[in-house]
Amino acid sequence: MATIKDIARKCKVSTSTVSKALNGYRDIGEEKREEIKKAAIELGYLPLDGRKAEKSKKTYNIGVLFSTLFDYGLRNEYFAHILAAFKEKAAIKGYDITFIEHNMGKRRMSYLEHCRYRNFDGVFIVCADFAEAEVIELVNSLIPIVTIDQVFNEAISVLSDNYDGMRQLTQYIIDCGHKRIAYIHGNKSSVTHNRLVGFYNTMKENELSIPEEYLVEGIYRNAEVCEELAKHLIRLSGPPTCIIAPDDYAALGVMNCVRKMGLKVPEDISVAGYDGISVSQAIEPRLTTVKQDTDKIGSEAARQLINLIESPMMTSLDSVCLEVELIKGGTVKRI
Repeated sequence: MATIKDIARKCKVSTSTVSKALNGYRDIGEEKREEIKKAAIELGYLPLDGRKAEKSKKTYNIGVLFSTLFDYGLRNEYFAHILAAFKEKAAIKGYDITFIEHNMGKRRMSYLEHCRYRNFDGVFIVCADFAEAEVIELVNSLIPIVTIDQVFNEAISVLSDNYDGMRQLTQYIIDCGHKRIAYIHGNKSSVTHNRLVGFYNTMKENELSIPEEYLVEGIYRNAEVCEELAKHLIRLSGPPTCIIAPDDYAALGVMNCVRKMGLKVPEDISVAGYDGISVSQAIEPRLTTVKQDTDKIGSEAARQLINLIESPMMTSLDSVCLEVELIKGGTVKRI
């Protein structure tokens, strides 16, 4: 592991100069300070005692955890809007954002180590495997945390009203005359659970049964997987008249499946999505879906996190639930 002496040797300065530069002393020129910080990153320097975690002053820098393991990418419209709104709100309050990585120069570090190294005032977890040990370690730390679409007792969670959104969508499909409704739901999470409860309860309230084969686990924002799952549903001896996809991207996969099988949406089979992304309203027919206010999610997450950073004793670790909007497109047929 690199030491202050290694950095001093690389930059041809004294160890005291390195220490002052890394701790923000003003008697070190900006150019030299940046040179030393860059060298520290390249060498993978990390304070051995983790003392940066004990902050004496704010850095006005927020860490953003966005795992690329899910292949969503920053260009994904849902996350892009949330991140843009979060950044705008944080900037107004004087905060910068930095993405959290595993590698710091040649050294691999955990999410928590990176946060301590960067001395983040707080962390916004946008997309991650919430069952991963490193993520749980970060959430359980003393760093202020805000998450979206996942509830933790140790963090503030900002999410849409997934129960009510699925309840509205399911009731609309039933009101259109459908009784055989299949649901390709997402992988296990609090979001999936609440949507499933909304689906189950609405079907039960309308005295409609749910065949076991009509409930299929898919993958969020994966059109290819949902296309294959839809093919299986349509080929059942008693196929559904409507398929609800876990999200709009997945719904596009379901619609592709219908077309490839020589059928039409909604004449032969109806399709619904979730999220309300712009592309879902640009296709023909327009997708019936539930719109989440991504701009509101992002700005509210920033507001809550900054409140937690600046006024921790006046900010409770609660879940913030935002309203959703049913969009009645043209992909659900009236029977």
